[in-house]
Amino acid sequence: MYYEVSGKGDPLIVLHGAYMNIPTMGAIIPKLAKTHRVYAFEFQGHGRTTDIDRPITYAHLADDIAAFMDAVGLKKADVFGYSMGAAAGLQFAIRHPEKVNKLAAASVAYDVEGWQPEFKEFIPQMKVEMFLEMPFAKDYRKLAANPEGFPELVRKLIALEKEPMAWGEQVKALKTPVLIITGDADVSTLEHSVALFRLLGGGGAGDMGKPLSPSRLAVLPATSHTAVITQTELLHAFIEPFLKGITPKGMFEAP
Repeated sequence: MYYEVSGKGDPLIVLHGAYMNIPTMGAIIPKLAKTHRVYAFEFQGHGRTTDIDRPITYAHLADDIAAFMDAVGLKKADVFGYSMGAAAGLQFAIRHPEKVNKLAAASVAYDVEGWQPEFKEFIPQMKVEMFLEMPFAKDYRKLAANPEGFPELVRKLIALEKEPMAWGEQVKALKTPVLIITGDADVSTLEHSVALFRLLGGGGAGDMGKPLSPSRLAVLPATSHTAVITQTELLHAFIEPFLKGITPKGMFEAP
């Protein structure tokens, strides 16, 4: 498993999306590394990490995060994941809650019913051949230990899209604070992101004497799924206060 470490501060694990790698996560990694010790790694079959004879599932990816932490001597860390990495992070918090402090999850779903109708209709039509001419197919060859392994990676990621996903009960039981970040034109519906926030105890009135939920919801305007990770300044403006526990002061609060 290939990984890079940068920056100083509290440990933060960064998880990329499907078909991505550390470079394609863009400027958010060096931005976060200004205040955190960032551990960015590449999932099974992605980037410079070799593929193995095993399906890619969210449970496997979550367990790989745990194994990675054990290998580098991290007992507990914050996590930021995007897309597939966000879903893996959510499973990580479910399966290994003792290892995660806070989770920032961008473009995530906890149930297949939360996908946009157009995307749900597209999943059964997915074929390996559709992906072979896409730009990231050429990029894959530049880093991969096996430059011919892209079709097999696609096959596994198509199977991942078809994996049953209904984690509502597990999410509701989470004690881990979660920052949900979504684009207003993301692959999951806005209603689904709000439902996730409510499962985590959020969405109540904040000026009525009760403390705010430790979880948060942020919506990026005019932002599609693939554009979420390009909004570096906005992402950082949401992630950093969340990890540091900073909340805006209301007018009814004492200064």
